[in-house]
Amino acid sequence: MTTSMPQPPHAGQQVNDEREVVIGVDTHKDVHVAVLLNRRTGALLGSKTFRTNPDGYHQLLSWAREFGAVPTAGIEGTGSWGAALARFLRSQGVAVIEVNRPDRSDRRRRGKTDTVDAEAAARAVISGRASVIPKSGDGAVETMRLYKLAKDSAVKSRTQAVNQLKGVIVNGDPTLRERLTGLTTHAQVQLCAELDPSDVDGVADAASRRTLRLLAQRIQYLTREIKELEKLLTTAVEQTAPAMLDLFGVGHDSAAILLVAAGDNPDRITSEASFAALCGVSPVEHSSGKIKRRRLNRGGDRQANAALFRIALTRLRADVRTRDYVQRRTSEGRTKREIIRCIKRYIAREIFKIIQLTFAPATT
Repeated sequence: MTTSMPQPPHAGQQVNDEREVVIGVDTHKDVHVAVLLNRRTGALLGSKTFRTNPDGYHQLLSWAREFGAVPTAGIEGTGSWGAALARFLRSQGVAVIEVNRPDRSDRRRRGKTDTVDAEAAARAVISGRASVIPKSGDGAVETMRLYKLAKDSAVKSRTQAVNQLKGVIVNGDPTLRERLTGLTTHAQVQLCAELDPSDVDGVADAASRRTLRLLAQRIQYLTREIKELEKLLTTAVEQTAPAMLDLFGVGHDSAAILLVAAGDNPDRITSEASFAALCGVSPVEHSSGKIKRRRLNRGGDRQANAALFRIALTRLRADVRTRDYVQRRTSEGRTKREIIRCIKRYIAREIFKIIQLTFAPATT
C-alpha cells in the first residue's frame, strides 16, 4: 500500500550516499506507516506501509536507503507497537528518537491520517523538537521489568482472591465461619483448600465450600508464583547492580524499579538532574510577577517516585545521618513534606551515580 510520491532511483542509477534522509513512523499493531524526508531541505520523498514482522522491518530500511543514507528515525510508540522496530533499527546503526503524538493545534489544522502522523514524527526529529532517546529494552534491566510486571500482576490477583475468599466466608455456613474465625489468613487458606463440598447436604453450602476451595487453591498457586518471581528479580538485581543494594534502605524491589526507570541504556540520561526529573523529584519553577517559588513535580515515573519515597521513609526511621539532617532542616523552618522532598532528591543523586558506574563502558 503506497501513496503517490516521488520514486527512488532506478536500478543502475547512482545513489548519493551523502544525501541524508529521516524516517518518520506511525506505529500500529499490524502495520507501520513510514514517511521519508530529506534531512537538509525537509522535502517529502515518499510514504509506504509495512507489515510488523522481521521481513517488514528489513523492507522498510531497504526502501529508505534507496533514497540516501539513513542516520535517524523518529518513531511513535517506542514502548509499545514500535518497540520491535526500534530495536531492529538500532541494531542496523540507525539512531532512534522517541516522538510524542503530533501537536493538537497542528492536527486540527491538517487533519488526522497515519501518513500525516508519520510525517510529523520525521519533522519533529529534523526540527529538534523530538530528541529523547528511548530505552533499548534488550538487556538485564528489561528482564527485571518483565519479572516485576508479572509479580505485580500476581500480587494484585492474589489480593483480589483473598478479599473474595473472606467475603464468601462471612456470607457462608455459620459453622464453617466459626471454625475459620480467629485464624490467620494463611491458616484460613490452608483449611479452605482442603474443604470437601460433599460433606454438606445443602446446595448453597456445597457451592460455598467448592468456591472457597477453588479460591484458596488459586491463592496458593499465586503465592508460589510470586515467590518464584521474587527469586528471579532478586538474582537479576544482584547480578546487575549489587552496589545499589549497599545503599541504606534500598531493597531488591526498589532497586529494580529505579533500574527499570533508567533502562538498559542509561547513557541517554545526560545528568543526575535529568534522572531526578525522570523520577519526578526535581522542583518545577512556578513563579509569576514578584512571586518566586517552586512547586512539587507531579510528572516523571511515579513508580520510581514511590520507590524513592519508601527509601526516604526507611532512612527517616533508622538512619542516623538522615535524622540529624531532618532536625537541622526543621530548625530552619522547613516542613516535613519539604524535607522528604529534599531527601528524595539526594537519594536520586546517589542512585544515579551508581547507575553511571554500573553501566559505564569497560575500558581497555
